[in-house]
Amino acid sequence: MKDFNTWKDLLNPEFYIAMGGFWLVLFIVFAETGLFVGFFLPGDSLLFVSGIYAVDIIKETFGSTGSDFMDTTILASCVALAAIIGNEVGYYFGLKTGPALYKREDSFLFKKKYLFQAHDFFEKHGALAVIMARFLPVVRTFTPIVAGIVKMDKKEFLRDNIIGAVLWSFLLIFAGHYLDKLFIEQFGIDLKKKLEIIIIVIVLITTVPVIVKFLFGKKEDHSKYEDQTFD
Repeated sequence: MKDFNTWKDLLNPEFYIAMGGFWLVLFIVFAETGLFVGFFLPGDSLLFVSGIYAVDIIKETFGSTGSDFMDTTILASCVALAAIIGNEVGYYFGLKTGPALYKREDSFLFKKKYLFQAHDFFEKHGALAVIMARFLPVVRTFTPIVAGIVKMDKKEFLRDNIIGAVLWSFLLIFAGHYLDKLFIEQFGIDLKKKLEIIIIVIVLITTVPVIVKFLFGKKEDHSKYEDQTFD
C-alpha cells in the first residue's frame, strides 16, 4: 500500500485498511448504522477494496487458513455480523427515541433531511427497504432508525437485516477479491494500482441514484412527520 499524508486519505479505503486493518473495517461498518456517523466514510468501496486485500487482512489478524476462499469468507462473515449489529442498534435507537428525532436540530453529524429521505424510502418500499438500503449510502444509515420509529416487527426487521447484511458484505467483498484475481490472470491488470478509478466508479454507481432522487424526485411534505407519535 502507498503512503498516506493528506486529508484526502480519509476518503480512501486503503487508508483504513493500512491504519487499522480488520478491526477498523468492522468498526466503520458498525458505526455507519450503529453510531450514525459513518455515512461520510467509504462504505461500499471499503468492502470492495477489503476484498482485494482479504487474504492479507486475515493473515495479519488471525493467520491465513491457506485458502483464498476461506479467508475471504471469514472476512465477509465478520463484516456481515458487524453490519447486522449496527442495524440492530439503529433500530432500537429509533424504537426508543421515536419522533423526537424529527424535532432535533441539524448538526455536523446529523442532518434531518437524511432522516426524511430514509422515511420516504421506507414508506415506498416497505420491509424490502431494509434489504435495499444496504446498497444505498446515507439511506442505509437512517433506514434502521426509521424502522424502529415506525415500530416494524422485530423479527421481520432482524430477518431482513440479516439478508441485507449478508448480501451486501459477500457480494462486495467477493467481487473485490475475485475480480482482482480475474483481471490479473486474464488481462495482466492489477486492480490495486487502479483503486482511484475503481473507487470513483463505485461511488458514482451507489450515490448517483440517491442524488438524482434528492434533486429531481417529487418533493414530499415532511412536516407531516414532525408531530407523529407512531403509537
